[in-house]
Amino acid sequence: MMYKRLKEELHDKGEMMIRFTSGEEAELHLHNTEFVEEPFIKVDADDEIHWFNAEEVERYYIHKEF
Repeated sequence: MMYKRLKEELHDKGEMMIRFTSGEEAELHLHNTEFVEEPFIKVDADDEIHWFNAEEVERYYIHKEF
């Protein structure tokens, strides 16, 4: 369920922050995030690839700068 919500929100907003149950956070951007196979999300950063499990995401939010 979180996998689908993250995918839809990212396509709608273009970027988002996710917070894991461990307390760690990560930022997702539409241009470098791939929803591979549920529940896995692949983020191709400049110099490394990160794999995230959507089932470990506690919450997500959109941050805006004013």
